[in-house]
Amino acid sequence: MSRPLVVGTDGSDGALRAVDWAADEAALRGAPLRIVYASLLAHYEEAVPSVRTARASGSVFTQHIVASASERCERRHPDVAVSTEILAEDPAEGLLGEGRDALAIVVGSRGRGELAALLLGSVSLSVAARAQCPVIVVRGDEAKPDSGDRWIALGVGDRGTAAASVDLAFTEAALRGTGVAAVHAWRSPAPTAGTGQLDDAGQSAQREAEEWMDDALRDATAEYPDVPVRRDVVEGHARKTLLDAARSAELLVVGARRRSGAFGLQLGVVNHAMLHHSPCPVAVVPHE
Repeated sequence: MSRPLVVGTDGSDGALRAVDWAADEAALRGAPLRIVYASLLAHYEEAVPSVRTARASGSVFTQHIVASASERCERRHPDVAVSTEILAEDPAEGLLGEGRDALAIVVGSRGRGELAALLLGSVSLSVAARAQCPVIVVRGDEAKPDSGDRWIALGVGDRGTAAASVDLAFTEAALRGTGVAAVHAWRSPAPTAGTGQLDDAGQSAQREAEEWMDDALRDATAEYPDVPVRRDVVEGHARKTLLDAARSAELLVVGARRRSGAFGLQLGVVNHAMLHHSPCPVAVVPHE
């Protein structure tokens, strides 16, 4: 059986957008879709005696969330196999567990409750920073109109960090019939103020960045010869470069290093900024 795409929901508007995005992605990939509602309250909702209305209100609310999401997916893509799961767990831990054998985890950028007004919900951030599979955080406005110039934006990081994210970006572009806009930001080791010209060290750094871009994309361009590729090697800050690329993108793909034995959130400041400010959905792809 093929691995599922996992999407988390809590009934919020942001979660429903994530459900729609995940349903579309499952249809593109021909993959099953697993809808997960995880809440520590689920255990208590189910445990209240049936003679009390509290159980009915809590349990029915929980069942309604997953049933509504499932029906939404089935209406959108009747051919996608949909399953649901209610977990009495911390939402982040529940999604991480479900994602161990998943193609990817899809989450909204905001959830329910008092924390919904934050730029990025704590559950989405925790999952993106800890999962061992790709995580797509559905951000940005509603679907952009088809202008005929659609791209998958790909952030090409430092040497040795790009293989998994490059593969995902080209896979998505091939599925969607669009191209890959690969960007890499570099910084001059010895800027020459006021000249507008690169000195020898800057020119060498630029050549090295261009060579790394070619190396990073070589295998993918051979595997996907029909996918258009746009290369952009820019001197400047990675955060600004990636945000600029995301403005005309359907999806921004970035890599995240997972250090063996390390604890806590492993995301990096650039990816953290993308998850808070990107104008389009962001795919965080882990690598060792």
